[in-house]
Amino acid sequence: MSITLLLILVTVGISLAAWNNPGLMDRWIMNPYAVAHQGQYYRLVTSGFLHADLSHLLFNMLSFYFFGGTVEAIFSQLFPGVGGIVLVVFYLIAIIISDIPTLIKHKDNSRYNSLGASGGVSAIIFATILVFPLTGIYFFFIPVPIPGFIFAILYLGYSYYAARQGSSGINHDAHLYGALFGILFMAVVFPQAIPSFFEQVGNWRPF
Repeated sequence: MSITLLLILVTVGISLAAWNNPGLMDRWIMNPYAVAHQGQYYRLVTSGFLHADLSHLLFNMLSFYFFGGTVEAIFSQLFPGVGGIVLVVFYLIAIIISDIPTLIKHKDNSRYNSLGASGGVSAIIFATILVFPLTGIYFFFIPVPIPGFIFAILYLGYSYYAARQGSSGINHDAHLYGALFGILFMAVVFPQAIPSFFEQVGNWRPF
């Protein structure tokens, strides 16, 4: 079994368990106040395995499934024998990093909660885009796939704008910083991806 599929199964299992156990959901959800004032740092990780509802879970896990295998394959080539371990470490750190801005912003708000794998999934997607910037991605209402690098520009721009508005109830900060971490991590472990990215984008033609 691939590590990607294993992470998906674990996430689905924990989300299902939390839906049937409000106490578990309450203990594991990302509550910045509890992290900052009660030292419950584990919430930075556990919240990434919880989801609000079935549509939230399906969207994140389908995205993870389509891109996680690619990143796992890249890491397996870069780190023979331990590629799966690198994927797990990368994913968990991405979840933590993507939550830090939320922690700082809402650390004194005991009523604020956040959950979901979006930060980690965004990191996975953007790590893929750095290596394969022309990969086709479907974006909201657009019926045809668009090149990954164009998706990245739209996604980052929208996430930054929406995070500044702060009224949608969605943690866009996690999306933004997870994506940026994914780019940074892949650039560090696979620096050849950077010139390759610009070469591929430079040779791209829309028609």
